[in-house]
Amino acid sequence: MKKNIYLITALLIFISFSCTKKEEEQPVKPSFELIKNDVIPAFDSDNAFDHISKFSALGPRVPNSKEHQMAKNYLITVLKPLADSLAITDFIQNGYEDEKLNLTNITASFNPGAKNRIFLCAHWDSRPWADAEKDKALHTSPVLGANDGGSGVGVLLELAKVLHAKKVDYGIDLIFFDGEDYGRHSDLSKFFLGSTYFAQTKGSYSPAFGILLDLVGDKEAKFYKEESSIQAAENIVDLVWSAAAATSSKHFISEPKYAISDDHTPINQAGIKCIDIIDAELVGASENIGRRAYWHTLRDDIDNIGIDTIDDLGKVLNYFIYSLKFN
Repeated sequence: MKKNIYLITALLIFISFSCTKKEEEQPVKPSFELIKNDVIPAFDSDNAFDHISKFSALGPRVPNSKEHQMAKNYLITVLKPLADSLAITDFIQNGYEDEKLNLTNITASFNPGAKNRIFLCAHWDSRPWADAEKDKALHTSPVLGANDGGSGVGVLLELAKVLHAKKVDYGIDLIFFDGEDYGRHSDLSKFFLGSTYFAQTKGSYSPAFGILLDLVGDKEAKFYKEESSIQAAENIVDLVWSAAAATSSKHFISEPKYAISDDHTPINQAGIKCIDIIDAELVGASENIGRRAYWHTLRDDIDNIGIDTIDDLGKVLNYFIYSLKFN
């Protein structure tokens, strides 16, 4: 009798161990992944470039200026017939010398009822002072921001047209942040005003992740894997750069380089994963990059924007969006 009990006990232990081992060996399925999709919609880089050109032609988009208001109207006019819903969030922030900044974040939502969501974002304002100019007399002149702000806007506006025409089965929000570039040199407290406000007032908004576009239009753009993005969301970085490899991108470089503070910084601090696609070599306007040394100067104009770069980025983002599958 005791012998039978021992055999039964040993058998139960073996079965329990085998089941546990099988459960442990089963790979955990990711929350989302890229699944090859043979039908990827076209990205009209000519249209995106046209948006950048028209947006820049409005003039420097400095908060409280008439050009800033015209730029806001431009965004609303383009997005309203395309988005499933459009949220216009006006807010006031303290500037320098008791200035009250009238700012606006704009969110164009597609499939707003979907629980599974991602967002793409860019800032739409431009810098009030060209403080990277060698001539200090020019430091109080506003920056046009064709690349720094304008390029991300142009890409997102074209994506809005694509998303309107071909729906996805999850939710996407395109967020246009204001007040990113207001701060004076070395005063990070006055940068990222729109994204900081968004992070502080997000409420129950909990997307799976976000992708920030900044300085994405230069003719010779180089998109390295930004290091703080890797720290915050390495899996998202890897997915985006794998989409770049799949589309044979010439501008995405699968190498970690540069750690940048940007609109993704307060978003990550608020617990939402967000990565930055940025031509970080431009930041600092170092003379050793020749023509490309125009960051925070009056030379940030449409002449630096390359339609081939816009086309390359647009293809990567379209591939990513229409290959993304939530599990």
